[in-house]
Amino acid sequence: MPMAIAQKMLQFMEKSSWIRKMFEEGARLKQLHGAENVFDFSLGNPNVPPPDAVQKKLVEIVSRCQPGMHAYMPNAGLAEVRCAVSDHLSREHCVSLCSDNIVATCGAAGALNIIFKALLDPGDEVLVPSPYFVEYAFYADNHGGILRTVPTRADFGLDLDGLDAAMGPRTKVVLINSPNNPTGQIYDDRSLRELGNLLVRKSGQYGRPIYLVSDEPYRKIVYDRHVVPCPFDFYPNTLIATSYSKELSLPGERIGFVAVHPQASDLNALLGALSLANRILGFVNAPALMQYLVAELQGLTVDVSIYQRKRDRLVKGLRDAGYELLVPPGAFYLFPRSPLPDDVEFVRLLQEENILTVPGSGFGGPGHFRIAYCVDDATIEGAMPGFARAVKRARSQG
Repeated sequence: MPMAIAQKMLQFMEKSSWIRKMFEEGARLKQLHGAENVFDFSLGNPNVPPPDAVQKKLVEIVSRCQPGMHAYMPNAGLAEVRCAVSDHLSREHCVSLCSDNIVATCGAAGALNIIFKALLDPGDEVLVPSPYFVEYAFYADNHGGILRTVPTRADFGLDLDGLDAAMGPRTKVVLINSPNNPTGQIYDDRSLRELGNLLVRKSGQYGRPIYLVSDEPYRKIVYDRHVVPCPFDFYPNTLIATSYSKELSLPGERIGFVAVHPQASDLNALLGALSLANRILGFVNAPALMQYLVAELQGLTVDVSIYQRKRDRLVKGLRDAGYELLVPPGAFYLFPRSPLPDDVEFVRLLQEENILTVPGSGFGGPGHFRIAYCVDDATIEGAMPGFARAVKRARSQG
């Protein structure tokens, strides 16, 4: 009897996220060897605790017991919450936003899905620099879109010539992620300015807007005084998708928002489409309690210096062992070059040392592998000998 499961979903399951595969492998190894003997760098799950104010404010909000606190609301979110977000963004980015420019969402994933639902017709293309977050292709497909990738430069910066060549009459969205998962790279002012100019030119050439979508959950996770430029400064047809998963360590609460540039084309129709997409995709609205919470914690961030110390320890240890890697200015990932041409094979070597990482080919970045260093210090220290042994074995094979 034929399977009842949709063929597309069977195909997606077959090529689904390497991250989840490695997470499951970690569970198996921990059962075999004990959790303390397995060093799992596979999942970008923040391990720095939320700021103390988060717990205190949450208890205070729950204790209010005000009427209607858990009731249905406008699909775009509570008006006072959207006002708090727009006021904060206006101050932070020197742009005049109002509450109507904000749609509260179920995390950044929810934000991207309502954006694609609002913008994409079947066959429209979403252009993304690679390496890229693996779920993007699934999100685009959810709404009839096609993901097209453009390799970045050797330093993982934007290749503007490559993006120019890849844009065509079906390009509807250029999707960027800065700081980037998996590379940690930040796209600088010059790159974004050139990208904005390119999008103006291409939009004119094809007679319709090409929207820039900036996925920014790592915006506040930056080091060494780096600053993440705001894409609103460089192109009016821009939407920002983000969440509080990383900056407040609340990934399980699924709270984020879309911010739309006040000069975006077809602004009112776009905002209406985003709000409707929230409802008809089944999100309906972002979680009420989390909306109340983040409204009162604008500008608050976890202690980023904890991640920086982890990054610096890993960078030194890996370089001392002979790995080639760039020091990422943001996020909490390293993306070293694989000592073997086949990054999947090298990740298997690491598994033999009970070290779990993710092949770069799973992110469209073959020849590298990703280390998520949002882990406890004992995991980092315990893995160092295994990292050293693996690179030696790889060299002997080479």
